[in-house]
Amino acid sequence: MSGHSKWHSIKHKKAAVDAKRGKIFTRVIKELTVAARLGGSDLTANPRLRTAVQAAKDVNMPKDTIDRAVKKGAGELQGVSYEENVYEGYGPGGVAIMVKVTTDNRNRSAAEIRHLFSKNGGNLGATGCVSYLFSRKGHIEIEGADEDQVMEAALEAGAEDIQNQGDGYFLVECDPDAVEDVRKAIEDTGIEVIGSSARLIPSTWAKLEGKELDQCRKLIDLLEDHDDVDEVSSNLEEPDDEESAAG
Repeated sequence: MSGHSKWHSIKHKKAAVDAKRGKIFTRVIKELTVAARLGGSDLTANPRLRTAVQAAKDVNMPKDTIDRAVKKGAGELQGVSYEENVYEGYGPGGVAIMVKVTTDNRNRSAAEIRHLFSKNGGNLGATGCVSYLFSRKGHIEIEGADEDQVMEAALEAGAEDIQNQGDGYFLVECDPDAVEDVRKAIEDTGIEVIGSSARLIPSTWAKLEGKELDQCRKLIDLLEDHDDVDEVSSNLEEPDDEESAAG
C-alpha cells in the first residue's frame, strides 16, 4: 500500500469542488452525453457510461436528468453536440499539466485555455509533450472505514493499490474500465463508497516552492474553474502540511 504524502489534499480539495454544485452538474451531464455518443446507451456494454452514471448519482442528480443526457448523447433526443479535446502543457517550474475539455466550440476553448496558460507563467505544448508522464486509473473514494477491512475488500475486488489518506479516508486504485465492478464488490462488503471516477495519474512528481508553487496552484485553479474543462491533471507535488507551515 503506497503512502499518502502526495495525496493528502485530495479530500479537502474534493469538498471545495463539491460546493460548486451547478458546475459539477454541467460537467457530469457533458460526460454522460459524450460517453453515450461514443459507446451507446447500453450500460452493460459501455463501462465509461456506467462510471458517468454512478458519478451522477454520487452528486444526487435526478434520474430524469441522467436519462435525458444519455438519450441526447445516443441520438435519441436532440441536443448540443459536444466534442472532447485534451491540451498538454507546462506550468510554472516546468510542471506537466494535462487539461481535458468537453466543448461545443473547439476554437473558443483552445484560445481561452492557451490564454490561461500564457498569462499565468505556463505555455501549451505539442501533443505528446507530457502525456507520456500520465496513465489513466480508476479511483474509488472511501471514508469512515477500517484500514484492514478496506485492504481486504479492495484487494479481493481486484484493486491495484490502496492509499491511506488518514482520518479513515482511502483512495482505491484500479483499472479504469473496472471502476464500477470494483466499487460494487467493495460496497457489497458493507463499506460505504463516497465517489468513484477515472483520472490521469502522473508517474513522476515535480516539487515547487514559494512563488512558483503559488503561481502553479493559481493556474491549475483557473483551469479547473473554466466552464469547458472537465479534468486537470498535473504532476505538481503538494508539500506536506509541515513543509507548508515552515515555508
